[in-house]
Amino acid sequence: MADLQTPYYLIDKARLRANMEKVAYLRERSGAKALLALKCYATWSTFDFMRDFMDGTTSSSLFELRLGAEEFGKETHAYSVAWADHEIDEAIGHADKIIFNSLGQLDRFGDKAKAKGIQAGLRLNPRFSTSGFDLADPARPFSRLGEWDMPRLEAALDRISGVMIHYNCENRDFDLFDQQLTRIEAEFGGFLDRLDWVSLGGGIHFTGETYPLDRLADRLRAFSEKHGVQVYLEPGEASITGSASLEVSVLDIIHNGRDVAIVDSSIEAHMLDLLIYRETAKLPQQGDHDYQIAGKTCLAGDIFGDARFDKALAIGDRISIADAAGYTMVKKNWFNGVAMPAIAIREEDGTVREVRRFSYDDYKGSLS
Repeated sequence: MADLQTPYYLIDKARLRANMEKVAYLRERSGAKALLALKCYATWSTFDFMRDFMDGTTSSSLFELRLGAEEFGKETHAYSVAWADHEIDEAIGHADKIIFNSLGQLDRFGDKAKAKGIQAGLRLNPRFSTSGFDLADPARPFSRLGEWDMPRLEAALDRISGVMIHYNCENRDFDLFDQQLTRIEAEFGGFLDRLDWVSLGGGIHFTGETYPLDRLADRLRAFSEKHGVQVYLEPGEASITGSASLEVSVLDIIHNGRDVAIVDSSIEAHMLDLLIYRETAKLPQQGDHDYQIAGKTCLAGDIFGDARFDKALAIGDRISIADAAGYTMVKKNWFNGVAMPAIAIREEDGTVREVRRFSYDDYKGSLS
């Protein structure tokens, strides 16, 4: 690893396996199918490893859909908040199921899916969620994400075979999940009884160390049997939590009222989701030497957070930023022209191989 030039994302297959084995166990015990949510993680160099543990992929756009079909295979669900006229034919060509966000989109494109023998579904918005962030809350006022008017949904029953209900966001509380699923059954149960499949989306943090996986599995099986539907889950973060790090090097140390270490990376460019939600990166926290870890862009707030080390940092020292898989590589950007992190994989035997390095030509080619 010392030979690899920082910055780079390091994916650890042993840690990834731990998540995958929980996914596989949940599938077996509950009967639910698990689709990787590519909006969270789309690093396809690991798809051959993940494929044996999951049933396929789900997407949020045409490009994600195509990537899932080409590189992951198996079952491919196509969802988009809005399909464009020039996208729909290609989308249907890649999909096993296509989920429309609105009845308007179903009206426009449903016949195309039917003509190709592709199952169509709708996004159902239950008008509540577990999100603590208004930015990410699918049930926020005037939400554009899905339909909830029952008479309108009932009128579409002859044109759809299932629904997707995405209302969990970083939900680590099984009891809350159980309560809200019971509420969905109470409000929409008669409608669900007439469907073939129901996707409960992602956002269920069931690979967490203390999550009651057996209770979740039993609840999902009971839901499936009660309503006579195939249940789908769309784990994104749950699939890859804790499986990767962002490896960076110290470029400079500034003493400006406190010690600040500037590294060869950027939270805005390489861990943007944390900046959007005003969260700090998972940095080392052991030792008596305290530093603020900051990025190298000109953005004043380009700060990863505070860290502690057992010895004073020096220029050239390397720092490992944990939990850098979900919503990181899919959101990385070229702000300030800062070098894009490479992508490396640590195999289960401990060897590390670089699978992608980005160059000036990649930066230049992203513009015109």
